[in-house]
Amino acid sequence: MSETRRKLTTIFCADVQDYTRLMGADEEGTLAALKRCREAMGRLIESHGGRVINTWGDGLIADFPSVVEAVRAAVDTQNELAGFNARRPTDGRMLFRIGINLGDVIVENDDIYGDGVNIAARLQASAAAGGIVISSTVYDQVRNKVAVGFEFLGPLMVKNVDEGVPSYAVKIGNAKDETPPPQRSGPARPQPAAEIAEARPAPGRRRLFGVLGVIAAVLIGINLLSWQGVFWACFPVLGLAVVAALAWNRDQTRFNRRIASLAIVALGIAGINLFTWTGQFWAVWPILGIAAVMGLRWSMRR
Repeated sequence: MSETRRKLTTIFCADVQDYTRLMGADEEGTLAALKRCREAMGRLIESHGGRVINTWGDGLIADFPSVVEAVRAAVDTQNELAGFNARRPTDGRMLFRIGINLGDVIVENDDIYGDGVNIAARLQASAAAGGIVISSTVYDQVRNKVAVGFEFLGPLMVKNVDEGVPSYAVKIGNAKDETPPPQRSGPARPQPAAEIAEARPAPGRRRLFGVLGVIAAVLIGINLLSWQGVFWACFPVLGLAVVAALAWNRDQTRFNRRIASLAIVALGIAGINLFTWTGQFWAVWPILGIAAVMGLRWSMRR
C-alpha cells in the first residue's frame, strides 16, 4: 500500500510561455531546447537543496525544505536561462514562468497534492514570461533574506480557495518584461548573462570579504614585524581564503555549489600540504577521496 502523509513544504512550479507555438514552428529544436533548459533547472534546483518531483509536457514541479533556497533557485534559473535565450532568435526564445508557494501538501510516494500545489501552479500561470511570482507566505519568509526586489500584485483568485492569495512579482532586473500578464504589470526582465557576471557582490559579502582581507593583512604584518624565520601567518591566511571562497560559492550560479564546496576544501588541503612540505605530497589521498565523492555526486545528478 502507498504511504500517504502531510507536510509543510515550498512548492516550485514552472512552465514555458507559448510552448504550443514553439512546438508548431520547430518540434525537434523546441524539444532539444526544452531538454537543455530542464537540465539546467534541475541542476540549480538540486544545488539549492530542492527535489524535482515531476515533469510533464513543458511543465516542472519541485519542492524545497527551505523557502529562501527555493526563491534563490528560481532567480538563478531565470538568470541562467536569460543567457541561453540571448543567443536565440527572438521568436524562438524559451521563456519559463515560475510560481512559488509555501503550503501544506499531501505526500503520496514521491508525489505531492493539495491546495498548496494548486496555488503554486496558479502563481506560475500568472507570471510574465521569464518572471517569478510568489505567494505572501513565501514573501514573508524571504523579503529580507534575498537580494531582489518585490512588487505587490494584489490578491490572486484560486479555484477551491475562498479568499484571494496575495501575490508578489520578484524583480530580478531593471527593465519591465515586454509581455506582462493582462491587467497588471509583470515582473522585471532577467538580467543578461554578461551583466550578471559583472554584478557586484551583495553588501553582506562585500563586508565579509573586507573584514577577512583586513584580518589577513594584520596577521601578515604581525608575522613580519615579529619575524623569527618562520612565516606562520600562511596558515590562518589560508583558512581565511577558504572561508572567503565558501562565501563566494554560496551565491554563485556558474557551478554546482556542493561540488564547488568540495573542490574548495580540496584546494585548502593541498595548500596545507604545500605550506608544511617535507618532501611528501600526502594531500593526494584526501583529495582523491573528495574527487571520488564529487564524481559520485556528478553521476547521480538528475
